Amino acid sequence: MRDASPRTLVEVKNLRMHFPISSGILRRHTGDVKAVDGVSFDIYEGETLGLVGESGCGKSTVGRALLRLYEATSGSVVIDGVDIARLGQEELRRMRPKMQMVFQDPQASLNPRMTVAAIIGEPLVEHTDLRGDARLARIHELMDQVGLNRAFANAFRTRFPAGSASASVLRARWR
Repeated sequence: MRDASPRTLVEVKNLRMHFPISSGILRRHTGDVKAVDGVSFDIYEGETLGLVGESGCGKSTVGRALLRLYEATSGSVVIDGVDIARLGQEELRRMRPKMQMVFQDPQASLNPRMTVAAIIGEPLVEHTDLRGDARLARIHELMDQVGLNRAFANAFRTRFPAGSASASVLRARWR
């Protein structure tokens, strides 16, 4: 008999991200900015999580801590059964293709000098052996999945602002 409960992909327990405040000539630690203070959630297979809140409430900080772009002050982040805090740099590098974040402002987070295809294809260059026509075919396949016209593949995202959001999502969906 098959278990009907979905598999847990991400487990975040009591995540805290505090940034130190220093003052004086000796730069003594005088306090902390509590950017994230006790966040917990699970993401199950087939689910999508969107963090919503006011500007400055810690949404991007949570994402960066999940990807270990920031080292969390405390708490745990388990992705696909792996506690990412315990990973060495090489293990983390191998884990990164499984961890993607779509930033809230694609206009600010994407390089304006890159074409839509280059933006979408960047994770393919980093994490796969796809090259040349094989990579372009995968880029076109991803564009088809979200209804983005292939004719825009060679457009710069500054000339095609609506494509920036799609390109951000596709960077996360390449796997």
